[in-house]
Amino acid sequence: MFKRLNVYIFALLICFFSGAAHAQGPVNVLVLPFEINAPENVSYLKEEMSELLKTHLKNDGATILKQERELKTRTGNIEDELEDIRSLGIWHGADYVIYGSLNWINKKISLDARMATSFEKKQPYIFFSEGENIQDLSVTIRKLANHFGRKLFRVERIKSISISGNSLIGNDAIEKHIRSVVGDVYHSKSVSEDMKAIYRMGFFDDIRIDATDDPDGKRIVFQIKEKPTIHKIGIKGNKSFEDAKIKESLDVKVGSFLNIVNVNQSMERIRQFYKEKNYHNVHVSYKARTLGENRVNLDFEIKENRKILIKKITFVGNSSYSDKALLKKMKISEKSVFSFITSAGDLKKEDLSQDVERLRAHYATNGYMDVRIDDPLVEFKEEGIFITITLSEGVRFGIGKVTVDGDLIMSASELKNVLKITDETFFNREIVRKDILRLSDIYTEKAYARVSVSPLVSRNKENSTVDITYRISKGKMFYVGNIYISGNTNTRDKVIRRQLHLYEAGLYNSKKLKRSIRNLNRIGYFEEVKFEEMKGDADDIMDMKIAIKEKPTGAFTIGGGHSSINSFFFMASVAQNNLFGRGQTLRLQGEIGGTSNKYTISFTEPWLFDIPLSAGFDIYNWVRDYSTYDKDSKGGGLRLGYGIFDYTRLFFSYNYDISELQNVNVDAPVSIKEMEAKGEKFVESSASTILRYDSTDKPFNPSEGFDHRLTVKYAGLGGDLKFTKYLAELGWYFPIFKGITGFLHGKTGYVRENDDSPGGLPDYEKFYLGGMNSLRGFDWQDIYPEEYKKDVATNGKIGGDKFVQFNAEIILPLPVLHKAGMVGVLFYDTGDVFDRESIGVNNLRQSAGYGIRWLSPIGPIRLENGYVLNPEEGESGGGRWEFTMGAAF
Repeated sequence: MFKRLNVYIFALLICFFSGAAHAQGPVNVLVLPFEINAPENVSYLKEEMSELLKTHLKNDGATILKQERELKTRTGNIEDELEDIRSLGIWHGADYVIYGSLNWINKKISLDARMATSFEKKQPYIFFSEGENIQDLSVTIRKLANHFGRKLFRVERIKSISISGNSLIGNDAIEKHIRSVVGDVYHSKSVSEDMKAIYRMGFFDDIRIDATDDPDGKRIVFQIKEKPTIHKIGIKGNKSFEDAKIKESLDVKVGSFLNIVNVNQSMERIRQFYKEKNYHNVHVSYKARTLGENRVNLDFEIKENRKILIKKITFVGNSSYSDKALLKKMKISEKSVFSFITSAGDLKKEDLSQDVERLRAHYATNGYMDVRIDDPLVEFKEEGIFITITLSEGVRFGIGKVTVDGDLIMSASELKNVLKITDETFFNREIVRKDILRLSDIYTEKAYARVSVSPLVSRNKENSTVDITYRISKGKMFYVGNIYISGNTNTRDKVIRRQLHLYEAGLYNSKKLKRSIRNLNRIGYFEEVKFEEMKGDADDIMDMKIAIKEKPTGAFTIGGGHSSINSFFFMASVAQNNLFGRGQTLRLQGEIGGTSNKYTISFTEPWLFDIPLSAGFDIYNWVRDYSTYDKDSKGGGLRLGYGIFDYTRLFFSYNYDISELQNVNVDAPVSIKEMEAKGEKFVESSASTILRYDSTDKPFNPSEGFDHRLTVKYAGLGGDLKFTKYLAELGWYFPIFKGITGFLHGKTGYVRENDDSPGGLPDYEKFYLGGMNSLRGFDWQDIYPEEYKKDVATNGKIGGDKFVQFNAEIILPLPVLHKAGMVGVLFYDTGDVFDRESIGVNNLRQSAGYGIRWLSPIGPIRLENGYVLNPEEGESGGGRWEFTMGAAF
């Protein structure tokens, strides 16, 4: 019995001490502010240090007490001070009191800390920690907290952290996401947070933690299982679109990890791709087929189902406009029998949203100021898409009283005269907007660059009209400050500045600014010209920045063709239109054909003596084999030109030519035979005057502007030839609709011998038509006076002394290709040549056709095919192709 009692007592003792060990309650700690010993005032660190230390101890499991009472005495006696600290701890119910000091000497810091027990009269525990500088303070306090923790708790420290199972993702990349550090107190919660952070990297299927005990602490191992990598991506079930087109929508790539989030996003993008193509019932899924070495093949499986088009668009609430009228304002439309080749019936959400705005703008520009249009209701049904657009038109407002007030620089009546809203019956928001621009232009052309025009609209509900007041605040007059030029690596500044109509220190003028931009675009040196207005040195100064992008101004041009007169011919020229960046033009040209060889060199200086006086010269050698004679010419000329009005220049030139006629046969024109009879060589000394008005916006494929010329050539300043030639030419480019340009062109001429010199007009100075630049579809020089075609005695072609020519073109931007500078052209040509009779327009020759023009990277290219509309006996009305092309450098 005694033995059994001893066993019971021993068991009770084990339970007591075991329970005592596990029943250890929370440790109450009071942390006092640390003393600061530093060369500068950093007293704020007292509280910061205490709070940081409290946070570490609290995380380790201590209960931090709030200090509610100050120490009674600080006599300097260590024993008295320790007793005061213990008393303070007992008053607060603290098991331990922590206090100490921070010493900051020569940038280094040291923490001297003590931890006193409140209920036992023991010497305090002393701890010490150092740091290289004040930036290490938080790390130093953490070390100090670790020392305290070892005394306060029975804690386990982390001895080692390792990673296993990873093959593609390196340890360094994973360790960046682990916050636990060797030497820290082991907390399962902290390690769990590390596991979650690693998982969020998105590269792993599974992560496990092995935490094993060791006499010196915990060994932590993160066991990682990487996600498989994608070996191949396949698209299955697609019939309407190529694999490559669908793969452009994918977020996953070959070689990447199989991330289900990215796979789901890719499936959604495939669905959106199909819905944009009107496959609204498409179904998309995926399969991942496992391969060896932790790889998979990923297949997206698509069930397209039937394409759904818009079956019906219904309007609800419209009374002023029919459904048909409103449909014409929209881009989307109902399906039709031609939907398989057009976009009729296609539904694009962005187009539908824009259509709602188009309808709203239509109503607003026709007086319906309060129109309300709800979001369209779109229903997808088996037979198609049904769209319902509900709207409320509201009241239609007419135009009441229109006035202009505010800062007026001319009379209100004069300003009102430029307004177009007064011509409208109903309120039109678009006209009001354009009126604001018209008024603004008047002010900005007078230097008021920051003018503000506000339309104040007052509704008269009684008679359904609106009164409009254009209130003008003109602001300050602005002067042009500095003009900065950038981007011109080749073109000299002065070549650019001489095209400007705005000058530094001059008044700002928006009209002159627009003209300056137009001038720079027209000279043909730049691909892009951008003007930017910037704040100057004063409130009334505006600086200008001109950013240009140069383009190649050298050109290598080649061309060719075929005619019954010239057979096949080839033409090539080399030109530099901005020689040495000075704006000068140098051109070398050669033409070689079955019946003609011509070589020319020319030079032009556009600003002689730095004034708008152009000057140049031409030298040429031209050998020409006509059907009944040969002509060999050598000569040259001088040219001058000066701007006399806006867009208008006057040119004067003098030309000296020495020609020789050879191989003249009996069928040659009479004028040629007469010249041959006078001698083998003859001289032409002539002067020409040209008056040209050119306001086109660009040199190739203009979209607007006029190009008119009047030319008079007088031969007879000495020499053997004596004639006068007159030419008049009119050209007009005008926009038609959405980038479509119209072109009307007319040309006429008259040539006569001077009265005192019979035989002074050779046949080659007379007029012929036919070819690329006159009547397309006819051979070169294939049109000449009708009487000579019937006169057997002439036995050949003879030119006329007068002609008329008319051309009409529609220049069409080609879809997609237009951005690359390519346009299509439809043309109609008519004209004829006359001699010894008046001009008649009742039976002119006619042709029509089509072609392509391309401002290509290698220069302008024209390819056109003309058909003769009224062929005569022996002529073919079939198409005839002609082309010219060029190259740039």
